[in-house]
Amino acid sequence: MVVVRRQLRYPKAWPAEPAQEKGIDVALAVDFVRLACESAYDVGVLFSRDTDLVPALETVRDLGAHVEVASWKGTSRLRFPDSQLPWCHYLDVDDYAACRDHTDYTAV
Repeated sequence: MVVVRRQLRYPKAWPAEPAQEKGIDVALAVDFVRLACESAYDVGVLFSRDTDLVPALETVRDLGAHVEVASWKGTSRLRFPDSQLPWCHYLDVDDYAACRDHTDYTAV
């Protein structure tokens, strides 16, 4: 496990409005593609509904890696334009509990 941290962006209304971490979607896309280039995985599963990540999915597919997506049950999912692909794993709270990582990465 590698923890990637990004600077928080504090809105003018802070602390009434919470700070937000920015750049995580770009970091995720870069890692998803880089690891596919390194043949670091057999199947890349991207758990996100952010349509900005579709180009990363397409790139990994075009590199020859198998891609799938995951989303919460009852929500929309990422897909290639004009397609029902890639396969989507719909998860619920029980699925999350079964694989939850209780490691405190702030202490690492």
